[in-house]
Amino acid sequence: MKDDDIVKVLKRVKTIALVGASDRPERPSYGVMHYLLDQGYRVIPVSPKLAGQTLLGQTVVATLSDIQDHVDMVDVFRQPEAALEIAQEAIAIKADVLWLQIGVINEEAANLARNAGLSVVMDLCPKQEIPRLGLEQ
Repeated sequence: MKDDDIVKVLKRVKTIALVGASDRPERPSYGVMHYLLDQGYRVIPVSPKLAGQTLLGQTVVATLSDIQDHVDMVDVFRQPEAALEIAQEAIAIKADVLWLQIGVINEEAANLARNAGLSVVMDLCPKQEIPRLGLEQ
């Protein structure tokens, strides 16, 4: 995806479901969630292990289908082989963007999401892209 397209995605996104959320501060998903909240995004942590708990002031849900509100972007911190199922869930909840984190490379998941009309960003991190593209709040 080109920089201009990433800028458009990051500017239109308001609500992010962060799949693979962790309550451990040393984990990348924790740091990215913290950063995205600081940037003014609404972040809904998704983790079956932590469901019902509060993480960085946000209530954790078990699955994407547990989210009641519209999700603009699904940010994936899971192994690449889990991305296809997450892409299917993102399509089912009518998300607009599937963002696969650094190292989460799954062409089948990306193609499925693209074919369903979602924008797809793969092998990048919004915590790195936002400052690189001059979008920090």
